[in-house]
Amino acid sequence: MPSEPVLASPAPVANSGHADTSQDALARLASVIESRKPARGGDPQASYVARLLHLGPDAFLKKIGEEATEVVMAAKDVDHGADKAKIINEMADLWFHSLIALAHYGLSPGDVIAELQRREGTSGIEEKALRKVLARESGAAREGGGL
Repeated sequence: MPSEPVLASPAPVANSGHADTSQDALARLASVIESRKPARGGDPQASYVARLLHLGPDAFLKKIGEEATEVVMAAKDVDHGADKAKIINEMADLWFHSLIALAHYGLSPGDVIAELQRREGTSGIEEKALRKVLARESGAAREGGGL
């Protein structure tokens, strides 16, 4: 398997007198990914991101699946004594490919962060149950049925 890009953690940078945040780093990376879109001149021959975007969803979604599996395998390795850096490296690859998917679908890391913030303080069990109810109601409304 070819080596995947490994994203190094950037050092904190000045940002109006504040240390760089994770959200800033994700936004910068998302901006680079946006600039690699074929519609913006990204060259699939010169850019890995442009190549994945040019190939379409099947290509980058397959990579997301592969990277998710590699995160699981790295975690299992750490359970058996491996360096925790394996998880960080694989998670960085997963996030990177997920950011490509977000860009393709016209979304940003900020959209995901907003959803996480919306869920903050909500019980995961309650939130999941609410999503199921809303999905049922949405399905019934589409089918013309009621409660």
